[in-house]
Amino acid sequence: MKTIMQCVPNYSEGRNLDIINKIAECFKGKEGVRLLDYSSDEDHNRSVFTIIGEPETLRDAVIASCEVALNSIDLRNHKGQHPRMGAVDVIPFIPIKNYSIKDADDIAKQVGKYLGEELNQPVYLYEKSATNPSRENLADVRRGEFEGLFEKMQKPGWEPDFGPTSPNPSGGATAVGARMPLIAFNVNLATDRLEIARDIAKKIRHSNGGFRYIKAMGVMLEEKNIAQVSMNVTDYTKTSLYRVFETIKMEAQRYGVGVVGSELIGLAPMQAFIDSAQYYLRLENFSPKQVLENRLLEVDE
Repeated sequence: MKTIMQCVPNYSEGRNLDIINKIAECFKGKEGVRLLDYSSDEDHNRSVFTIIGEPETLRDAVIASCEVALNSIDLRNHKGQHPRMGAVDVIPFIPIKNYSIKDADDIAKQVGKYLGEELNQPVYLYEKSATNPSRENLADVRRGEFEGLFEKMQKPGWEPDFGPTSPNPSGGATAVGARMPLIAFNVNLATDRLEIARDIAKKIRHSNGGFRYIKAMGVMLEEKNIAQVSMNVTDYTKTSLYRVFETIKMEAQRYGVGVVGSELIGLAPMQAFIDSAQYYLRLENFSPKQVLENRLLEVDE
């Protein structure tokens, strides 16, 4: 049976279309690899790609994209709202079909080894691939960002898993690892006061006593002149989108601020939106089998 793995690499470039298109070309027209989605954000100055494929073929395409990014992106000239420590900032591998988290971990380590030994890019293994509990959380690995990376890498316990022991001068360092699916979900507020978004993010994220499976920060969308609560939902089955959304609305009301919209970055499981529809529509005795597309998938199989 065919095995399918997903990869969602994040590159620290959201403005230069030539570079973004060159990265995308690494995934287009490749047998055994399919580019499902990619999006770029000028305010975050970041692009997120969603690719699926057969493990080894996907691995090779991701490596090729890293070569393009490391040769094209210079973090010494990079500014954006999103935290980053590398030109190729993070590369998660996610098991999808007939593939285990251990298998994804094996591929992640192969990619990390290649980046470190062949491309001279320091690599930290994170999430399920982490070699140290202090490196499981991406936020901890990335803390200090590119500008603080040299000092951080000199501290005991922060030597990279692969590659040189000092940052790549223009490419920084990269986090690579295996993880389960997460949802990148943002909520936009009707205010230009960044401190409000930051305060709400602090209240809802797990590290400050909020939802167990939420990572959040407040950022400013300069082009729209509004503040945003930017989140990663690491387990939507235990912390639902609608619950987080309603909490943000409630917290925003304390400041007399409304919510103007929300944003999905990349792809997300259908069930996350079925859960939200069931909540807001107050559907009784609802089953996912009542979704037409789900029944069609059963026929196709």
